Amino acid sequence: MKYMEKLLWWLITGKRGGINRARIIRKLNDRPYNAHQLSKELDLDYKTIRHHIKILEENKVIKATGDEYSKLYFLTDEVEENYDIFKEIWEKVVKK
Repeated sequence: MKYMEKLLWWLITGKRGGINRARIIRKLNDRPYNAHQLSKELDLDYKTIRHHIKILEENKVIKATGDEYSKLYFLTDEVEENYDIFKEIWEKVVKK
């Protein structure tokens, strides 16, 4: 099992809130969003989104561009390259 696969398993199934982090990853695969847009799109509280963004950034799953008020979030290149692994994990988690 590669590092990225282990990391994604841990972030999605090993910690509370993993499903919401997975939902953020799925959204960011479509296009970049800022925290407010993610909050609206996923129907989650803004503070909840900020919490999960912080975890995803710390683990180098997402990266930000822009200043504090206009930050857009993107998947990192490594996650984009391994998105099929994420999809496999997502499918296994959703089927539970």
